[in-house]
Amino acid sequence: MKQQIKNKSAIFPMPVLLIATYNDDSSIDVMNAAWGMMIDEDHLALNLSASHKTVKNILKRKAFTVSIATKEYVTEADYFGVVSNNTVLDKFAKSKLTATKSNNVDAPIVNEFKVTMECEFVDYDESKFGAGIIGKIVNVIAEDDVITNGNVDISKLNAIAYDPFTNGYYVVNEKVGNAFKDGLKIK
Repeated sequence: MKQQIKNKSAIFPMPVLLIATYNDDSSIDVMNAAWGMMIDEDHLALNLSASHKTVKNILKRKAFTVSIATKEYVTEADYFGVVSNNTVLDKFAKSKLTATKSNNVDAPIVNEFKVTMECEFVDYDESKFGAGIIGKIVNVIAEDDVITNGNVDISKLNAIAYDPFTNGYYVVNEKVGNAFKDGLKIK
């Protein structure tokens, strides 16, 4: 039997994305955002309000990186979501993580994150239900230890997802089927 529950963000799990930009003084800002998605093979959308320092940085620099949060850095990932660079100017330094400047866009790559998409700014829609930041992915980098046959292997990545019902982070790493193949058995 089904029961009615409180209306909540019921599409879950949600990705835990870490968006990195440079501030005006070239220091690093990283924020945690669960409201992101692919909108094309090489474009993504991040539903972020204009009040975020990260959005201001993206609009100025026209670039950003998006990394996939992992189990190993769940504490840092959560920190980047609960502390704002609008109020804590040395937020990234406090995390003790390190970064390298991207060769492809004007944004930092956080060294400890195993998969990072380097993005160019395309558009910003600030209407109430707009997509927010739209970015073109110009390059993807991944550590060797999470790659199998030239692709990221999610079973090796230990990516985390956010569950809004429990406010929990969960590891996503078990393959249970084959997309675009298993359903053909019913056909």
